[in-house]
Amino acid sequence: MSRSVTAAPDPTDYLDAAAAAAVQVAFDYKRRLDEALGVRRGDTVVDIGCGPGTDLGALVATGAAVVIGVDRDPLMAAEAARRAPAADVRVGDVHALPLPDGSVDRARTDRVLQHVADPSSALAEVMRVLRPGGVLGMAEPDWDTLAVAGDDVETSRGFARFTAGRVRNSTIGRQLVGLAARAGFGIRSVEAVPVLFRDFDLADRILGLTRNSARAVEAAQLRDDVAATWLAELADPGTPFLAAFTLYLVTAVKPTHP
Repeated sequence: MSRSVTAAPDPTDYLDAAAAAAVQVAFDYKRRLDEALGVRRGDTVVDIGCGPGTDLGALVATGAAVVIGVDRDPLMAAEAARRAPAADVRVGDVHALPLPDGSVDRARTDRVLQHVADPSSALAEVMRVLRPGGVLGMAEPDWDTLAVAGDDVETSRGFARFTAGRVRNSTIGRQLVGLAARAGFGIRSVEAVPVLFRDFDLADRILGLTRNSARAVEAAQLRDDVAATWLAELADPGTPFLAAFTLYLVTAVKPTHP
């Protein structure tokens, strides 16, 4: 199997494509997440796992007094600082945030907790840096809900299982409420957002249909000829394409009293 087929995409390119997909697939979850977060003028807000700074500009535009971006990857942090010079971008890990206790009014994570080693520890860190009454907004997918429509249902299911299995915390979306409650947060809002793709090329970029089916073949989870036929049928411009998964939006509040 060709390395170019199975190779992971450039991280910055992928994150930019995923952000653009928020518009193209008609699920405006970022706006809904930020509205629920309720950033006020004068707030200090942190985007945890800010990547290349995709959302920092929008946070600056809210009138927040201080916008902080944190990412563990120095290259991502450098790109975020370049794109959002008005933000304070720092290199740091979600399990040990480079922020003082009780220094933040609003915190957000967008598709970050699915990848971290210990989501409970990460939420404990957010609890530490938030002021009493501070709000945390989270957006995370539930990859067990991934479905690809096609005549070969078993191959579609096999692809979905394999893809979900490659994500460290594949069901984190449905777990957010419980994790936040156990960390001591009060739950303010919960929303399940369907993420729907009608275009094969866009779905291929975001879901890795070609890339992950090739990896599944290499792992002996799918047969090469079956996967090739499945992909060709999905890519056929004469056949309607459909794929979807569920994204969960949760806002949680740090209690004002111990």
